[in-house]
Amino acid sequence: MITKRVIVQLVIKQLGRELENLAGASRTMHADASDEQNKAEDQYDTRGLETAYLASSQARLATETEAAMAAYQTLTLRKFAPADSIDLAALVELESRGARDLYFIGPKRGGMEVQHKGTEVIVITSESPLGQQLVGKKAGERVKLQTRGPAQEFRIISVR
Repeated sequence: MITKRVIVQLVIKQLGRELENLAGASRTMHADASDEQNKAEDQYDTRGLETAYLASSQARLATETEAAMAAYQTLTLRKFAPADSIDLAALVELESRGARDLYFIGPKRGGMEVQHKGTEVIVITSESPLGQQLVGKKAGERVKLQTRGPAQEFRIISVR
């Protein structure tokens, strides 16, 4: 059985890898932006400017990743009783169309998937469409998620 502590450790490890990749890409972009070969040859040559924009975006994403990492490093993990409502740091098992999935309500960077010993957990935030539907609900309740297609119904199996 996967624990919340393991989930958080896996998220932090994944964010660390992303941060390393972003730092390397950002350094490369900054070097390219200031390279003499990227100096504008005429008023329509924007290679250097485009590279500088990309470098800026990489740096902003790295800052957001650092903030997410800090949020997970300081996240308080609490144990949820069977009658407790879903909130931040809850591990929620949902059933939809006969399939069961685990979701972890994290503070940032929803959409990540982590795996441990064959168990996959999808990280969502309370701001996501599914997170908004889940927060405040309890085991046994149902939620509907309306996306572009037909609404999908989920039954909350457990909250840990």
